[in-house]
Amino acid sequence: MEWTLDQLRQFVAAVDAGSISAAARRQGKAQSAVSSAIALLEVDLGVALFDRSGRNIKLTPVGEVMLLEAREFLRQAQGLNQRAQSFAGGEAARLTLAVDEALPYPAVARLLRELALRFPALELSLLNGSAAEVADFVLRRRADLAFQFDRGEVASSLSQKHVGSVQQGLFAARGHALSLLASVSRTELAQHRQLVTQIDDFADLLLSPAVWRSNSVYVIAAMVVDMLGWAILPINIAEYENLQELPCSDLVLPRLSVRMLALHGQTPPAAAQWMEQRMRALLQEA
Repeated sequence: MEWTLDQLRQFVAAVDAGSISAAARRQGKAQSAVSSAIALLEVDLGVALFDRSGRNIKLTPVGEVMLLEAREFLRQAQGLNQRAQSFAGGEAARLTLAVDEALPYPAVARLLRELALRFPALELSLLNGSAAEVADFVLRRRADLAFQFDRGEVASSLSQKHVGSVQQGLFAARGHALSLLASVSRTELAQHRQLVTQIDDFADLLLSPAVWRSNSVYVIAAMVVDMLGWAILPINIAEYENLQELPCSDLVLPRLSVRMLALHGQTPPAAAQWMEQRMRALLQEA
């Protein structure tokens, strides 16, 4: 295999420009240099790429097939070069991100789309789970960093940075007795079963003596849909399940804090630093 990348480039350039002379002008090269590169490519490949019998050259049937191969080969070569340049500049080759399943999906989805464009050489692994699970992924070095709702204290070996917050509220299924009221009081809430998200030692504010618990926000939301009780939920989860918010004038719920977790003492790669800043902006827009 004696042909070179430059010969492939000149072949593709001639096709794209419509002629060898036009390709030479576009690149600021001598026409003879482009013509010679293509001729040597044909010799090295042992096939005729262009039909030169007419006034203007045109691709042979073999040339049409080889053009597709050449474009793909050049695309892969460019990708290899870009990845090498990224790694030479200190970018991490791989990154594992753990994401709390209850975080607003539009913000997470946009973060991933922009990450793909900004760090095309990065190999990403994505883990999802409850707030406790994603923290454990980082602790056990299964993940490099995690975004999670703040659910209390974390292990001393983890560093944490606040990156934003999400609105929460009181919700019930449409048709539940509480949903028929124009507004609810704490006394009325206490008369119905409360479905509580509890992760390790952290639990939602308890307002009812009748309680069912789960460590999954989505399980809690599903139980609300089934009219098993009412719950305090992130507004994005409640909207997804089409639940009805319960106005309560004598109760003000704080916004749910979102934080980024990583192991202490580790220098975060450029992609992780960018994700921290971008997630902060995306949660402000949410």
